[in-house]
Amino acid sequence: MRRRTLLAAAGMAAFAVPVRAAWRAEGGFDAETFRTWVRLRAGDGAPVFWVSAGTVRAFPSGDLLAFMEGFDAARAHWPEPGRLAHQYNRKIYLFRDPATQALLKGADGRDAEPVAYPYQFITYGLAGDRLETWVEQGAGPRRQRLGPGRNMAVRRVGRTLVYTAPVYLDVALPMGQRLQAFENYDFVVDPERPASDWVLSWVRTGAAPPALGGGPCVMHLVSWRVDRFADLPASLRAYVEERAPLWRAPPRDLAEIRALQAA
Repeated sequence: MRRRTLLAAAGMAAFAVPVRAAWRAEGGFDAETFRTWVRLRAGDGAPVFWVSAGTVRAFPSGDLLAFMEGFDAARAHWPEPGRLAHQYNRKIYLFRDPATQALLKGADGRDAEPVAYPYQFITYGLAGDRLETWVEQGAGPRRQRLGPGRNMAVRRVGRTLVYTAPVYLDVALPMGQRLQAFENYDFVVDPERPASDWVLSWVRTGAAPPALGGGPCVMHLVSWRVDRFADLPASLRAYVEERAPLWRAPPRDLAEIRALQAA
């Protein structure tokens, strides 16, 4: 057993060297991968939708707490073509009961509140070989501007591009509390393939929503892109049409976002 353990450790050490080297060599951005990133994430001006489905599990037990489904609607705008891009964004995610698939009920018997952002305003800039991001969200006194983030990397595997975006959250909340969580996004795309073939894997560790008990949890979603609201799963379309019509499309422009920020 000791011999097998040592051999395994030696093999992992040997494998780690080229992986780290590849990350250093291919983690940076150039003009092409920057433009491709904006196009895959937010399109070319018309709305795009990243549809997601996955699970929420308790940590460390792994017990299934809820299924999760939702989508992110985005639209791109280039104030400085090739160097600075805006992403106008809306997102909503629902929690569903693992046994019935119905909307999850909270302790009060009411439907659990979705994770819903009326808008997010994201700015992408190319600074040398780094992608810089700024995120604005919230309204009134709760409006926040986070950034610049510089952790994003891109790696090329043949024709495939893998965009990795780790997010470390440590945000002050009312009553002296803090929101602390880690998220990681891996977009895996072949730019020569249709957008419907592109995939995102997202994982988050942090506190569960109150309706799920609020304890530590792991959320994991797999996402794919569609370019029309009509192509969303029927369960999501029905929820939005009945309860959340604002989410039928991303914000039209920056003026709409500024109005939401002032609300």
